[in-house]
Amino acid sequence: MAEAIIELNGVNIYQSNTLVLGEVNIKVDKGEFVYLVGKTGTGKSSLLKTLYGDLELTEGQGTVVGHNLRELTWKTIPFLRRNLGVVFQDFQLLTDRNVNENLKFVLKATGWKDEKLMDEKIADVLDKVNLKTKGFKMPFELSGGEQQRIDVARALLNSPKLILADEPTGNLDPETSDEIMQLLFHICRDFGTTIVMATHDYVVINKFPARTIKTEIGKVWDNAKI
Repeated sequence: MAEAIIELNGVNIYQSNTLVLGEVNIKVDKGEFVYLVGKTGTGKSSLLKTLYGDLELTEGQGTVVGHNLRELTWKTIPFLRRNLGVVFQDFQLLTDRNVNENLKFVLKATGWKDEKLMDEKIADVLDKVNLKTKGFKMPFELSGGEQQRIDVARALLNSPKLILADEPTGNLDPETSDEIMQLLFHICRDFGTTIVMATHDYVVINKFPARTIKTEIGKVWDNAKI
């Protein structure tokens, strides 16, 4: 039986006491690639924030990479986040340090202490995203596509079971978008990493088809037609 990486049952998601999504039931297994689609304001971001512990789950049952979302505290959220990676639309790289130092900052923040092991891990993730020679570059010296690859490398640092990608192709031209999608599918297929990707880009979805979950009128629709 496949290992469930995300499982939500009867979940209600709130933003400032307003119900955004009701009766959410989702199961995503190890190694799956899933798109999360829906118009702005329909709850995609709220769902992602619930999955990585940024929004408290108060109603229903949910587990993500083995962590019970109802039992999360400020002390245990870091342990959840060590098991998942987040890829952002706007890269969120630190502009005052080079690529290696950006990645080392994340490792130190998640408890790594051995300099040699950190250097080896950084070299490993840069190799996985085909940027092993770019470690000493500053973010401004990289193209948008290269910066997004660094963002993916950062998400891979703690060998996560799950990557949550929030509009990762939103700021990229079509050719670069294709490169990032090929990279994400490669990570999913070859490393068994589960990927949930929020997107508005139906061209990408048509070109790289996968299971689609849709947020609409306060509900979540699985295997949705788009």
